[in-house]
Amino acid sequence: MQRPIRFLASLLIITVVSACALPRGAAIQGEVVRNQNNEDAAFSVVPITGENVSQLATWPATGWEGHYHWFSRNPGPKSNIIRPGDQIDLVIWDNQENSLLTGVEQQNVALEGITVSPDGSIFVPYIDDVHVSGSTPDAARRQIEEELSMVVPDPQVQLAISSGPDNSVDAVGGFSAPGTYPVPNRNYSILSLISAAGGVSPSLENPLVRVIRDGQSYGIRAGDLFKRPSANVILRGGDQIIAEEDDRYFVALGATGSETIVPFTKERINAIEALALVDGINDTRANPKGVLILRDYSADDLQSDGSGPAKTQVVFAIDLTSADALFAARKFNINPGDLVLATESTVTSIRTVFGLIGSVVGVGNALDNN
Repeated sequence: MQRPIRFLASLLIITVVSACALPRGAAIQGEVVRNQNNEDAAFSVVPITGENVSQLATWPATGWEGHYHWFSRNPGPKSNIIRPGDQIDLVIWDNQENSLLTGVEQQNVALEGITVSPDGSIFVPYIDDVHVSGSTPDAARRQIEEELSMVVPDPQVQLAISSGPDNSVDAVGGFSAPGTYPVPNRNYSILSLISAAGGVSPSLENPLVRVIRDGQSYGIRAGDLFKRPSANVILRGGDQIIAEEDDRYFVALGATGSETIVPFTKERINAIEALALVDGINDTRANPKGVLILRDYSADDLQSDGSGPAKTQVVFAIDLTSADALFAARKFNINPGDLVLATESTVTSIRTVFGLIGSVVGVGNALDNN
């Protein structure tokens, strides 16, 4: 009888001593922030509350610029503007019997494929160079008629334009039919170009549309571009349009519904939305008071007056049992590269210990019955 009791007692002692070393799927909050109060700690811990969330929103963005830069729409007239490199076809009508331009029994002469020179002019017989760059086709036609009237009575001019490189845009990549497309008028919008290029490639996940103009890059998520009429900007000759995947992501680990790399499904994702994207936290394992967001800042971001991070490594803590913290978390945005960590509840380890004790007691009873 004494031997089974001693055996049971030994197992109990071993189980209790080993409780802290039990395998877990995530760290306990205290383990992560254990050295936060040390002066030489490499990180700081900042609880997210209604009192400080507005200030936290002003801290430097990490992992990206903080928002996508887009421009406002500027329609302008419907007619195109002539630019250097465009091809112009002229048909000049002259009803005079002894015309300087037309031959015998001819009433018109066609001048085709005239290239607008780099200085913006074209050569027209008898009136020399005519500056047409920056003019609409109709304005250029009237100008040529006016100057021809000095040598040809009552001339009539027809003018047609074929867009050159400065009056075309490039659908560079990410479209079903990439290529160079002429700009037919000054109201040619980016949605018109995307339609002409066969639409954004369906193989792209979370597509982003970029416009490269004058050395500057402008970007917008494709979904936002399609939803917002004001985002349908007017293109200019020389624009380059690219569709690509939004490569921003954050990482979810610990006692979350799923441990994975999570792509951004919209321009901004707040902390509550981030948890929803990974199916929340594990009901039986997670500590609802210990959801942590780990973020790296650069040394240039540091501020000693509280207007920014005090250390390059910051742990933001969320207490999901507090209404104040929940409302604040809805205003706290996740940055690309953040680590969202749901810590393990200490109750989980205690339950495991009790389960082991129950197993040990069962073994002891079995021994005792023998």
